[in-house]
Amino acid sequence: MGRKKILVVDDEKKIRELLEIRLSSEGYEVIQAKDGEEGVQKAKANLPDLILMDVMMPKMDGAEATKYLQEDPATKGIPVIFLTAIVTKEEEENQTLGLQLDSGHYRFMAKPFDAQKLLAEIKKTLDNKT
Repeated sequence: MGRKKILVVDDEKKIRELLEIRLSSEGYEVIQAKDGEEGVQKAKANLPDLILMDVMMPKMDGAEATKYLQEDPATKGIPVIFLTAIVTKEEEENQTLGLQLDSGHYRFMAKPFDAQKLLAEIKKTLDNKT
């Protein structure tokens, strides 16, 4: 089985690049998208194993992009972890069900995020998927 693919969807180029460097060093294949619209297109084209999704982005926000992905049978099962500045570290620590959207509950990490915690959450999510 090949490397796990992670799609990073964030409008901040530095965050995408930082995550690509970190995730690549851990053996993941990384695909980048600069907004929700591009994220949906790249998710459908590449069928990643996991998506790291920013919430607030131009063109299409993370919640709307996730809704589109959950409505498509090809991408419905792809887990999403939200990276967001709209929650606090305390809310991140106390999340029980995750971020509530119309299409379900999702895990989230507050920005700025701790790289080790994010890697642990990615591993846990991918392990639960298989």
